[in-house]
Amino acid sequence: MISLIPKSSKTRASYLNSTEKHQSSSPSSSSPDFSALPYDVLGRIAASFTPPNLRAASLVCRAWRDALKPLREAMVLLMWGKRFKHGRGGVQANLSKALDSFLKGAARGSTLSMVDAGLIYWEMGKKEEAIAWYRRAAKLGDPAAQCNLAISILQADPPIFEEAIDWLYKASVAGHARAQYQLALCLHQGRGVEQNPQEAAHWYQRAAKGGYVRAMYNTSLCYSLGEGLWQSHSLARKWMKRAADCGRGDDEGCGVFGAGHQGGETAAAHVKDAIIRKLSAASRDKAMLLVDNWRALPSSC
Repeated sequence: MISLIPKSSKTRASYLNSTEKHQSSSPSSSSPDFSALPYDVLGRIAASFTPPNLRAASLVCRAWRDALKPLREAMVLLMWGKRFKHGRGGVQANLSKALDSFLKGAARGSTLSMVDAGLIYWEMGKKEEAIAWYRRAAKLGDPAAQCNLAISILQADPPIFEEAIDWLYKASVAGHARAQYQLALCLHQGRGVEQNPQEAAHWYQRAAKGGYVRAMYNTSLCYSLGEGLWQSHSLARKWMKRAADCGRGDDEGCGVFGAGHQGGETAAAHVKDAIIRKLSAASRDKAMLLVDNWRALPSSC
């Protein structure tokens, strides 16, 4: 075997020393120095950080601690804003003080505060202000803001479909369950995008696995009718049971099935109407055909 290390002991020692020096100095010279990031860049990166992530980032180095000080202050303001909004923590509910706290937090760069400020403006009927704050937070990468912005502009007159689908997709890829559900609805209904039952079912499943109950309900329907997914009554029952266990109680979720069991034929008609409203035209036709062709099995008694 040919050796690439010099044979003389003196030369070998000098060779090894020089190699060790090179190896020890090379990582430090090639690794990036994150402490040198400009404050404004770091602020944009951390704008959507949750309090635990923000605290962890502040411990990286002194430069980061100093740069993230406004965002830490925003977290305190966000906490007080939520207390004033919901009347928690020993304070009386006060929407004006809540909004003031959220706006101060938003001014310090927190997208969480921007979203909450947008929610209050929306509840006050000031939709333009709400959309402006959602948009600002969405551009900073906040998935909740992206989802809220998309839903808001879908409800506009006229709806802005292309932009809404773009924001829903970004939030969905980031793992936001409500955005995944809303994207699936658009794909299922062909709203602002070409109708695609398979892709809709994919996003229903993603949202259902993320804990979004309405998506569990729709995933069950997809399996039950074989729309976008292979037909599987066992998987349909699995997702319906999971949704029921989560305890939805409105017309859009599995609570309608509980009402059907409790209220007899009147409630059953209510359940039928609620289900039909949720189906696409093709699914309705298929469901009606299955109902028309249904026959009771002979009794074994």
